Formats: sequence, structure tokens, C-alpha cells
Amino acid sequence: MKNWKFHNALFVRVLFLMILFLFCLFLIYKMFYYNAILVAFFVFLMLIETYFYVKNQLQFYDRTLLSILQNDFSTNFPEENKKDNFKSLYLLYETLKVQQQEQVSKELIYQSLLNNIDTAALILEKENEDWNIFLMNDCFSDLFKVPKISHWKYLKNYLPSLCYEIEKTEFSELKSAISIKIEEQDLQTFILQTSRTQTYNKEYFIILLDSIQRVIEKKEKEAWINLMKIISHELMNSLTPIRALSQNLLEIVDQENLGEDDFEDIKSSISTIINRSDHLQVFVENYRKLAMLPTPTKQMTPINSLFEDCLRIMSPILKAENIKLISDIHSSRSILIDKNQMEQVIINLVTNSIYALKEKDEKKMYLSSYTENSRFFIIISDNGRGIDPEIQDKVFLPFFTTRKDGAGIGLTLSKNIIEAHGGYLSYQTDKDKTSFVICLI
Repeated sequence: MKNWKFHNALFVRVLFLMILFLFCLFLIYKMFYYNAILVAFFVFLMLIETYFYVKNQLQFYDRTLLSILQNDFSTNFPEENKKDNFKSLYLLYETLKVQQQEQVSKELIYQSLLNNIDTAALILEKENEDWNIFLMNDCFSDLFKVPKISHWKYLKNYLPSLCYEIEKTEFSELKSAISIKIEEQDLQTFILQTSRTQTYNKEYFIILLDSIQRVIEKKEKEAWINLMKIISHELMNSLTPIRALSQNLLEIVDQENLGEDDFEDIKSSISTIINRSDHLQVFVENYRKLAMLPTPTKQMTPINSLFEDCLRIMSPILKAENIKLISDIHSSRSILIDKNQMEQVIINLVTNSIYALKEKDEKKMYLSSYTENSRFFIIISDNGRGIDPEIQDKVFLPFFTTRKDGAGIGLTLSKNIIEAHGGYLSYQTDKDKTSFVICLI
């Protein structure tokens, strides 16, 4: 009965015991006492065997279920247990074993990802009313010189300012700047962002910290790399043909006899060298404009006067391009600006809109302004083709342009001027309208 199903084997045993018991009673009834004793002895042995059979079966079930509950999948099933009686239990065990292995793999991947990001990450897990450290990535540990401890109360000994700031909000979600002193170093400023989440019966609190200085350095590095790429590109575009033409001229003048065609080649080469040199000079001059922007000379300037002067200059071009100008600037207030520089910004942005409207049948440009929270906003919009998503992060980059005749400094120069005034220049784009927004504080 080794490979019988449990219920079948148990049924046969019980049936056999009942038959033996009845047979024993029959022998006693017939007064065959010695025979009855012998049968009763067999009944006793059968009862013991049945007891241990059931016990072994239940113990195996119990051990297996306990392993599952404890996430211990190291047990190996005997081959006979994979069939019949324990087939379903074996399938359950193997399924959970595979799921547990997959879960461990995912956790290792997530942990590896967290350890390889540049953001300091700390995840807390709530147990009863206390918070314990569920995970601390390598960036957090290395940045703040903190060992990978498991209790929040221990972390307070290393980073009291951070812990105080979070406890002050009662572990609620927030996003703010925070200054933290690391060992004996000066205070450093970080962007602190927290969030709270709950899964099943577990609650987690996620803390992310980014060093402002590191973010700035990264952005500056990226900007310098992009700038050097552009400068290198422009320089090579001019120097390569100049060198090639100079080499060609050297070969021509080394000839003993120069023909009329040679003189034409010389003239053409010199003309090209002059053109490329002029282009290089313009490029350097534009760079000088960006690098040596004068400090704004601010005066109180009426807004209406500012826009009247700008539109007086641009009106002939707008009329020639059949652009309908819709102006909503009717402000009597004055603002503290460098009028000449601000005119240059507005003219640059209007010129940019004119170019964006080139391929449109119905050309519209919008001018508007408003005041909000002591800040003055100027908006220049158009219904042009908009800014392609792949170049949106490059629009303010020096010397970047999509125009064949453009120098690529208009938007960069405008941005620098507005920032020199203590404001900022941004843009908003959608399917129907692209807007450049000037904010003056």
C-alpha cells in the first residue's frame, strides 16, 4: 500500500481492523478463546501500525507547511512523495519556491539599482509605532559617513538635523531644502523629498536627498561639454577649409610657371579663406557678446513706452510677413529695467516667433502682460510650428539654432539679460501655441 493514496490506504486499514475485530468477537462467541486472543493480538498490532502510518503522513504535511511559512525551501522531496499522496503539496511547494527565488532576484536587482543611483535614498519601515531602517543605499551611507544601521534612533546620533526635520513633520510627505552638517565639514544644502506608501499591512517612508552643489556641478559640466562641442564644431568648420586652401595655394605658388587658371584658383581660394575668417570672427564676436554682457543700467520705464518702441521697429517686418499681431498690453505702470537691453530681448523673441510662423498660412502673434505676487510677466506667443521635443532642452544653449542664417545666440543672450535683471525666461509649448514667458521680480 506504499503508493496508494492516503485515504484509500486508511480505508483498507480501518476495514481490515473491523473485520478482525468482528472475527475476534465471533471466536469468543464460539468459545475459541485462544484463537480469539491471537486475533486480538493481530488487531492490536494493526492499530499500532495504523497509528504510526497516520502520524507519519501528518508529520510530513506539518513539516512541509512549516517550511513554507518560514520561507525555507531547502527541503528536498523524496521521489515517492512527488506522486500520489503528496503530489498537490509538492506542486504547491515548488510553485512557492520558484516565486520566492524570483522575489529574491527582484530584490537584488532593486537593491543594485538603488545602490548605483547618485541620489541618497533611505527607506523606513513602520513596526508598531516605531520606524526602522528597511534599506539604505550606498550613496546615502557614503555621502553622510553613516554605517548601514537598522534603527531610526541610531541614525539620529549621526544625522540629528535630518531626523529632526522629518520628525517635525510627523513623517509626512514634503519637498524642501535642508542644510546638513557632515562630520566636521561646513553645512551643505540638500533637496529633501519624502513620500509615504503602504503595501498590505506594511507602511514605508521613503527619503531622497540630492546635493544642490552636486546638481549644479553636474549641470555646469553638461553645459561646458555642450558648449565645447559647439565651439569645436565651428572652429573645425572654418579652420579645416582654411588649412586645405592654404596648402593648395602653397602648391600653386611653388610651380615655376603660373597659368591663368592658377591665378583664378588663387583668387577663389583667398576669397574662401576671407569668408571663413569673417565667419570665425563673427562667431568669436557673438561669444564675446555672451561672455561680456554689461551690467544692466536700470531706470523706471513705462511698460507702454517699452512695447511701443519695440513694435515701431518690428512693425514693417510683421506687415511684410502678413503676421497678425494681437496685443493685450494696456498697463500704465512702470518697471525698473535697462530699457535698451529689454528692447533687445523683446525684439529677439519677436524675431524668433516670425521665423516660427514662416510655414503657416494663418500667422498670429500674441503679446500680453500681467502682475502676480509682485512679479511682472511678459508673454510673447505664436501659433507657429512649436519646438520639437528632441530639441526642447537645447533652445537656450549658446550657438544652437535651427535657422540656416541664425547665429544661435538670440535666446541665450535674452536669457542672460533677464537673469541679470533678477528674473527668468522660460517657454511653454503645445500643439497650437508656443509661448516665451519673461518674469521680472
